[in-house]
Order: sequence, then C-alpha cells, then structure tokens
Amino acid sequence: MLMKLPEDFLHYVWRFKQFDFKNLITTTGEAIHIFDFGQYNTNGGPDFLNAKIQIGNTTWAGNVEIHVNASDWHQHQHNTNPAYNNVILHVVFEADETISLPKGGQIPTLELRSRVALSLKNKYLKLLHEQDWIPCTKQIGDVSSFVKNIWLERLLIERLEQKTLIIREALERNQNDWEATFYQMMARNFGLKINVEPFERLAQSLPHIILAKHKNSLFQLEALLFGQAGFLDKSFEETYPNELKKEYDFLKHKHNLTAIPHTMWQFLRLRPPSFPTIRIAQFAALTYQSLHLFSKILEAKNLEEITELLKVELSNYWLTHYVFDKKSPKRKKTLGTGTIQLIIINTIVPCLFLYGQMKGENSFSEKAFELLEALPAEKNSVIKKWQTLDLPTENAHQTQSLLQLKKHYCDKKRCLQCNIGNHIMKN
Repeated sequence: MLMKLPEDFLHYVWRFKQFDFKNLITTTGEAIHIFDFGQYNTNGGPDFLNAKIQIGNTTWAGNVEIHVNASDWHQHQHNTNPAYNNVILHVVFEADETISLPKGGQIPTLELRSRVALSLKNKYLKLLHEQDWIPCTKQIGDVSSFVKNIWLERLLIERLEQKTLIIREALERNQNDWEATFYQMMARNFGLKINVEPFERLAQSLPHIILAKHKNSLFQLEALLFGQAGFLDKSFEETYPNELKKEYDFLKHKHNLTAIPHTMWQFLRLRPPSFPTIRIAQFAALTYQSLHLFSKILEAKNLEEITELLKVELSNYWLTHYVFDKKSPKRKKTLGTGTIQLIIINTIVPCLFLYGQMKGENSFSEKAFELLEALPAEKNSVIKKWQTLDLPTENAHQTQSLLQLKKHYCDKKRCLQCNIGNHIMKN
C-alpha cells in the first residue's frame, strides 16, 4: 500500500516490540542489545525516556527518539533543542540521512524498514484510512468481551479525570471551597451546551456567599440571579419583573455587583422549557431549597436521594411565563428526568470522584461509579450506533465509556492507543 506511514505507527511498533529485534545493528554496523525500551512519553521531548541500551561495547542510559525518516530530526528542529541532547538511539523507518551530534560524531541509528512485517503495516494503514463510522467496524466483533470491557472501564476513569480538570481549576480559584466550586459547576450544567459560558460568568459574578445571605427568600435569589444575568436592565409592563428590578437595584449597590451583558444569552433554536430565563428560575429555586447542596450530596445514600434533592418548584410567575412580559399557558416547569440525569452525570459524579481522590476517601469515588451504574443509558445518536455493534449500553456507566471511546479515539483514528485497536493489530 503506497500510503505515508505515520510516526504513531512506529511508536506502537517500538512500544509493543512488534518488529524483528534479533541481531540488531546500527546503520554503521554496531551491535545493539536492548535491556529497557524506555517509558513512552506523551508530553514534549523524546518519545521514550530512561531506556537502557548497549551499543557496541558500551551500555547507555538515556532517551530514544523515533521518526519515519532520519531527516525528520532536522525538520523537527531537534538539532537546536537541548531536550534531545540525551538521545542514545535514533529509531527510524528509513535512514535517509546521517544525523550528527552537536559535539561531534553520529547519533546511533536503527533502521526498521526491513524488520516490520508488511502485513502489520497494511493492517494499520487500512484502519487509518477506513471510512466507516469507526475504523474497526468490521473487526470489533472479533474482539473478546473481556478485552472490550476492561478497556471501557479504563476509559470511564479517563473521562472522569478529564471532566475534573475544570473542577480543579475552579477549586484553586475558590481556595478549595467545595461549596462555592460546586455552585459554579452546577451553574455551568444549567447552561446546557449553548449557554455554558454566560451561566459560568453569572456564577462567578455572584459569589455563593452573597446568595447565602438571602437563602430564605426565593424572590431575592431571583432578583440577584436575573439581575446579574443582565435581564433586569430595563423597565417592564408587568408588576413582578419590575419588583425584581427594584430589589436588584438595591441589592446591587449593597453588594457592589456588576451584571454580565444580557446579550451573552442564547435563545435561538432552544425549546421554551430550555430558555435561559427558565433555567435561571430553576437554578434560583434549587439554591433556595438546598443552598449548601454539595454537603447534602455527600450525605445522600443513593440515586433516589440525590434525585429528590434536584426536584424544584418554580415561583408562581414562571408557571405562566417563559420570558418576562409575555404570558403563556400555565405549565409546571420542573427539571425533567433527563435534565436531572445529565446534572448527575456531568456535575455530581465528577465532583464526587474528585472529592474522593483529593480527600483520600474512596467511598465517595465509589459512590460516583455506583450512581453511573444506577442511571439509565443515555439516548443519543452515538449510543444508537454502538448498539448496532453489540456493545454494552445498559447504563450510564457503560455509555459514558463509549462516548469517550468514540470522541477521543475513533474520531481521531487513535487505533494504536486503543486496547481494542491493539488487539486487532496483534491478531
């Protein structure tokens, strides 16, 4: 197959020893004996760190750099980067150029072109250029359930670790105040995808401690939240929003607050129950019912208790409105079951997982996994596709793993970093 060979493939070949390493020699004829292939480095610098290799009569400890062509050393400007001064072996598919060290002499080079099976190269290139929904659509059914399940377990942890990065940043800003951080993370979640940024800005502009001072008044909480969101910057025809505006004007000066621009909020292509005005009203009701919500989440014993904490009743005005000054038929606007489940998946579970890690209390991390196992599988186009391939989709524990697999491995053609892809390659 006349396709360009990616460098990732050579990383895989070296990492999993998928080449003929009998009687290895450098391009200058010196014998090579590998005692330690090194640790795979996914950050900047050489590809494999802390290798131990005998070249000729000398045993070296250092790093290994891998390229498709030896000339890539100069193209990648490694010759001017001190991080590559400790490279003891240059592993290439084709030694098209001799690479010299800054202090003189050549970098020992191993050429793999004749040592990698053609069938292995072709198998990988076929996966790489596959146009199906996932690269291994035709082969994944041949991979054992054991291999797939173990990989999906690891992917769930990876997904949670990625989700906790933003929580760690917020914790640092909030000086490790978990309640304030959880409040901000909940606000992000209420923004759905389209209004995440304004909801986050709203929560940051209105400290949790200020809301605590008005926890006994839903009216004042709505005044603060709608005012800070920029929705009370004009006069209204109806009485209630004008009363909110009057209250907010007082509280704004009292707490020295500055509202965010109301133009940040998006209504376009949203169904009325998902309008940011309704989400803010629901968020105000949730704050009113459970201000120190994270403490109550920690105390909750199961999914049912947590779900009960998230059930809210809106003020009377919002029973007949989706926006200010525009009356609509009376309808309850509680948080739906699907919305509650998404809040648990995207905010509560990652917060519990991280809290358990940081506090050294595994029971909270275990509670995060138990919640995902108790929640039903998410329903979306990605999960429907996985179901056609007979992958396990019985609960959120499994579907979260599959979403991670599709987005971060299949879509990016990272077959060589995927255990399922590795199994296909090796077999």
